[in-house]
Amino acid sequence: MVHKFIDSFCKVLNVVIALCLAVMVLLVFGNVVMRYGFNSGITLSEELSRWLFVWMTFMGAVIALKEHGHLGTDMLVGKLGPAGKKFCLALSYLAMLFICWLLFKGAYQQTVINLGSTSAVMEVSMAWVYAPGVVFAVLAGLILLTDLFRLLTGQVRDEDLVMVQESEESPHGGGKA
Repeated sequence: MVHKFIDSFCKVLNVVIALCLAVMVLLVFGNVVMRYGFNSGITLSEELSRWLFVWMTFMGAVIALKEHGHLGTDMLVGKLGPAGKKFCLALSYLAMLFICWLLFKGAYQQTVINLGSTSAVMEVSMAWVYAPGVVFAVLAGLILLTDLFRLLTGQVRDEDLVMVQESEESPHGGGKA
């Protein structure tokens, strides 16, 4: 049930990210045309584009986490047996959950602190700049807890214990290691 919710939510996030990117391109391109062609500009273009980029980055990180698409190394873990791999994977999930907690705590504090502050151009609460950290931490924590639960209940196959995405530039090609 949680897995289906995460999959559905990530599909929505893909659409939101595409919309953010489209708005950013239109704003920046429109601003360039206005400045060079009409000696004018869109005043909120730079600020809104920056904010959309922040949101887009954090939401893209949620999708990458769900798809195990972040880069990593398996030099040590790849040489371990299944029990060692499970232990290291569980340990890494716990470390990532702790980092999510730290990110949540800090981003939440910054969001609360900046509720009353407004941006210079749009005059919108600066809390919107820090809120994506809170959203990311909650969604990433949910994904990590789900993956940890699947690991601890034996629902992860042995070939999926090393969750490393190789770089396209690596001599081994691309794809999962």
